[in-house]
Amino acid sequence: MKAIVCEEFAPVEQLQYKDVPDPVVKKGHVVVDVKACGVNFPDGLLVQGLYQMKPPFPFIPGNEVAGVISEVGEGVPYLKVGMRVIAMVMLGGYAEKVLCPATHIMPIPDEIPDEEAAALVTAHATAHHALKQRAQIKPGETLLVTGAAGGTGLAAVQIGKEMGATVIAVCSTQEKLDMAKENGADILINYTETDLKTAIKEVTDGKGVDVVYECVGGDTFHACSRSMAWNGRLLVVGFAGGTIPEFPVNLALVKGYSVMGVFWGSFTQHQPKEFADNMKELLMWYVQGKVKVVVDDVVPLENAKDALNKVMNREVKGKMTLRP
Repeated sequence: MKAIVCEEFAPVEQLQYKDVPDPVVKKGHVVVDVKACGVNFPDGLLVQGLYQMKPPFPFIPGNEVAGVISEVGEGVPYLKVGMRVIAMVMLGGYAEKVLCPATHIMPIPDEIPDEEAAALVTAHATAHHALKQRAQIKPGETLLVTGAAGGTGLAAVQIGKEMGATVIAVCSTQEKLDMAKENGADILINYTETDLKTAIKEVTDGKGVDVVYECVGGDTFHACSRSMAWNGRLLVVGFAGGTIPEFPVNLALVKGYSVMGVFWGSFTQHQPKEFADNMKELLMWYVQGKVKVVVDDVVPLENAKDALNKVMNREVKGKMTLRP
């Protein structure tokens, strides 16, 4: 089969599109013929050696795919060859086939196209977990989303709105803000045209924000950390801006708010029941039209480097998807 292979930690341009052995089915697993694979910011960090996980070489990146089961291993009576599924894998998604534990397989409703199903898992599941289990956001609270036109940002806007929050979208251009508004944002802030801290104070009447979904880092994080409401929750989701900020802990003390890490991958391992319940709720919301996947582009698998660079450069509105 063809796959994108990382032979060493290096710039994205050094990834190789090459032939590799097909995965061999084993007990408790299935083989999925990949129809579409989601592209995520951590994928680009991973292949450069900048992510918290550092797998042995060679490896195939990619952790969310949609496809059709082609082989079923022993001990998996409830999955059948030919089923359309979402497969959640730690590695291996950027390929024509992938081996996946049966516990991380989920049938796809007919209403969800492959390219949207492949892009639903990481972004929406991360935002869902962040707002539900971590922040425990309540109807009527304010939710500020940074990078609100990216894949996980748009997901947080949609899910926050569904959970009853007043959503404040923070983006770098009017075009991105317009997209956030189309997805449910109530208040729009262009941080390139105004001081973010001042703008947050104005739109919250000086109260500050109850929940911040922060996935940019750097100066954006610092502005948010100084704009929290009493009993607020500052969610640390990622650092798409490239700078991991240092946090003055006295701010949490004085302002009485919590700083919460959000690592969806670990959540799926530590809380599998809650993870399964979350996915059922997400799929139900999708079918009901309460959330949707905005796919910026679908590109051939061999052009994965171009897709990754677009994601890493924050040029994507919504999600990028690869198609073998």
